[in-house]
Amino acid sequence: MEVFVAALTIFVLALFVGFEVITKVPPLLHTPLMSGANAISGITLVGTLVTSGMQLTTLTTILGFIAVAMATANVVGGFLVTHRMLGMFRGKN
Repeated sequence: MEVFVAALTIFVLALFVGFEVITKVPPLLHTPLMSGANAISGITLVGTLVTSGMQLTTLTTILGFIAVAMATANVVGGFLVTHRMLGMFRGKN
């Protein structure tokens, strides 16, 4: 129980710190920040592929497939949003 309370405390503090850091980012830096988040999501995708490929049980395989689908959607959506944001900085030809 003590480990759970410690982990929950760290999680809640991380939420508050993350919220404060993200709200302080000026709009000009949102695109580079999102690109970094996309890179982290790519690492998550690789991790989900590895763990779901182990096929330990049927449940882990199903959960792994769901994780791969969600991580893929996150990466693709993130890059689409980044591409659109970068398009706003281009001049009209």
